[in-house]
Amino acid sequence: MGRRQVGAIALVAIAILVVVAAANLPGPSDQPAASADIPSALVVSPSPTPTPTPRPEPKHEVYGYVPYWEMDEGIAAHVARTDLTTLALFSVTHTSKGEINKKENGYRRITGGVGERMIREAHQRGVRVELVFTSFGLDRNAAFFASLALQDATIASLVALSAELGLDGINADVESLDPALVDAYGAFVGRLREAVIAADAEDQVSVATTANVTGSAMAGAAARAGADRIFAMGYDYHWAGSAPGASSPLDRRDGEEKDLVWSLELYESVGVPVERTILGLPLYGMSWPVAGPDIGAPQTGRGDAWIPRQNLSMLRDDSIVPLRDEIEIVEFYAFTADGATPPPSSAPASAASSDQPTEDLDWTAIYIDSPATLAPKLALANERGLAGAGFWAIGYERGLPGYTDLIARFAAGERME
Repeated sequence: MGRRQVGAIALVAIAILVVVAAANLPGPSDQPAASADIPSALVVSPSPTPTPTPRPEPKHEVYGYVPYWEMDEGIAAHVARTDLTTLALFSVTHTSKGEINKKENGYRRITGGVGERMIREAHQRGVRVELVFTSFGLDRNAAFFASLALQDATIASLVALSAELGLDGINADVESLDPALVDAYGAFVGRLREAVIAADAEDQVSVATTANVTGSAMAGAAARAGADRIFAMGYDYHWAGSAPGASSPLDRRDGEEKDLVWSLELYESVGVPVERTILGLPLYGMSWPVAGPDIGAPQTGRGDAWIPRQNLSMLRDDSIVPLRDEIEIVEFYAFTADGATPPPSSAPASAASSDQPTEDLDWTAIYIDSPATLAPKLALANERGLAGAGFWAIGYERGLPGYTDLIARFAAGERME
């Protein structure tokens, strides 16, 4: 679910593409008005706008991805304790012939005993389950969207597997796409939805799209094709190759404009209906080697994902108190490589007063969303009238009940603070 950075020149070019595409969308002024001077037989009726398949309306939808690497013996019980409306099983992909690649771990885990249990128990709780289809990489996607035969064979394979597993729909997660292929992507989503609905009228199609300019263009194309839900991946604003900061910022410390509000406004500007938009949020953090213990200290190397459940001893230690970045709204930790235990938030001052200068220490900075920093981001989903929120990825927060409690509060429609 990662996102590639786009250079300034590429962003300008893509932005122009999006503006041009938006300008060509059917609108009220594009349809001729019927009048006595125009024979009724020649009046072109507007094409009907695709509408989502009717569903019972939950108070707040909660869309949760479970990746195959989290599908162990304990995941089903954890999912059962998490108040989801849709469980997304990540993921399967296609072969060069359009068949499901059964050699991939994703297929094996989803169709195995753990996957079968999660599907069965989710349905017992009234939770929908979707199969996630992934296609990643510029070259792979160029080949895929150049061949209608390959796409249609893949669609048939996905629909057949979904039926075999008794699922409730398919999620398409396409990443790293040439902007010139956005229309082809939208057409694929439309044909996928037609096939899914033909097989079972109660099923639905959703898509996951990145929170940048290309992602918004894809989201708009998917919405026009009738996608029932658009999962806006509201994370990776800071990533392994970028400067340190919040993966999912409400504002930017570095002065960049790209944050959650910017992305949601971009989505809405290209015609993505808010009532079909799911705000995706991260249940993981990022760590970087940095030059010092302060928030915003420059990185000295490449970052890496930081998974809460792999760091339970630190997160459960009451003596380790994070700082909070009140600009980007994220928790911040800094510790030294030679320290057995990460220091509390007061550590930078004590380190600075020690015999060893802070610049001579090897520092690691961690930026992680806690339940307290996720709450105002969930409030943003409410304020903008979105269908709900979602998370990448369920399982990363195992062992920390605060996240599960927060999700339950959001699902129940409680006020987010």
